Amino acid sequence: MATSILHYVHDPLCGWCYAASPMVEAVANAGIPIVLHGGGLWETPTHVAPDKRAYMRRSDARIAELTGVTFGAAYLDGLLVDRDTVFWSRPTTAAVLAAGAIEQGADLRMLRAIQHAHYVEGRRVVEIPVLTAVAVSIGLAADEFSGALETSAVDNHIAATRRWMQQAGLRGFPGFLLERGVDLVRIEHEPFYGRPADFVNAIVALDPALT
Repeated sequence: MATSILHYVHDPLCGWCYAASPMVEAVANAGIPIVLHGGGLWETPTHVAPDKRAYMRRSDARIAELTGVTFGAAYLDGLLVDRDTVFWSRPTTAAVLAAGAIEQGADLRMLRAIQHAHYVEGRRVVEIPVLTAVAVSIGLAADEFSGALETSAVDNHIAATRRWMQQAGLRGFPGFLLERGVDLVRIEHEPFYGRPADFVNAIVALDPALT
């Protein structure tokens, strides 16, 4: 019998995807296969206006309270308030794809590491040297990562993810779909923020063979 697969539509620079990271880690730890789909939240290099940064700070505070994930001072009082900070999904999504091309499972490790570098350490993860350093920190060779990054079909990947989101009725990030045979079942994840074990149980309830 084929094993069900959890498809995770994400963006590395999405605050609510960071909020969902404990849920995703719990799924991975339970041995449920996960396929990542980067949808490109920040389409172009973007400098965020002060009112938008204030909104993001309020959202981050809510996320921290709801889930317990950490937002470091280097992010909150550095990266987030710096008008020169650039938000851009393309390089971070390419980095996740490159890691996965090198080693199975490294894409999810890279996503986690980018989120930590951004939200905790306040590093500029849209910059290639920073992404390379992050890749090295999860055990990838710098030269191999650089080569995979250069050849990453990131634009095609983002376009395909967006088409898939539209077909599946996913309007934002994160999004979860369980592939169960020929069926795709949408997982309503919002009730499970801060409850990663219950999220796993909800997925297993849809396919007990995952236990």
